[in-house]
Amino acid sequence: MTAMNRPEVRPVGRVGRGVLVTGASRGIGRAIAAAFARGGDRVAVHCSTRRADALDTLAALEGDGHVLVEGDLTDPVRVEALVDEAAEALGGVDVLVNNAAVMVRHPLATTAYAAWQEAWQRTAAVNLFGAVNVSYCAARRMIDEGRAGRIVNVGSRGAFRGEPDHPAYGATKAALHAFGQSLAVSLAPHGIAVASVAPGFVATERVADRLASAEGGAITAQSPFGRVAEPEEVASAVLYLASPEATWSSGTILDVNGASYLRT
Repeated sequence: MTAMNRPEVRPVGRVGRGVLVTGASRGIGRAIAAAFARGGDRVAVHCSTRRADALDTLAALEGDGHVLVEGDLTDPVRVEALVDEAAEALGGVDVLVNNAAVMVRHPLATTAYAAWQEAWQRTAAVNLFGAVNVSYCAARRMIDEGRAGRIVNVGSRGAFRGEPDHPAYGATKAALHAFGQSLAVSLAPHGIAVASVAPGFVATERVADRLASAEGGAITAQSPFGRVAEPEEVASAVLYLASPEATWSSGTILDVNGASYLRT
């Protein structure tokens, strides 16, 4: 597509946008939703199962116009409906943050074959295919409505460093990074920028037990800062990549791991 026949795209400013955050009940997703709301955006807080936590997230958001959307991301029909619900409630979706994920422990040496299969299927259904389908539905609306949208994927350091106890998690996050880069190329002519963040350990409810255990010292020692990230630090990176100023960073994978793993 040449510059002469590209579709007209409506510029989107820094504030007043419609933002859909998947998996926003708590942890990183909650921090991301709060960061966008603080900046003046309207946020659709998505949850699959943790409705009470999601309502707490929603109630704590600054500003007006926020909404709760619920749905199983492994169900393509429900995905399409929840994106439509978010768009209608927010007046359109300008920013999508693919944050929802599951992490199932399944080290090969000690996992039965049936459990191995189940772990891979469950992880891929949410972390990869869920994000792929939400991205399709949101991006199609952006294209049809002429929105200069943003898609930001929450990947993982594990995509590069490896996840020996959670191999499906590492693999699906690597696939999510690659998916984002493919979209960055294909959606640029429509004014849509796509990028990913790759956090290391983050102090969320999901890993609280590990951080409080005897393993905690080894985990914090992975970073020369001697700690793990706070959810708000990941949210700040997402907020930047969703900004108009980050258009030229489309296609990037931004490490947010406190120098705990350095890629070359």
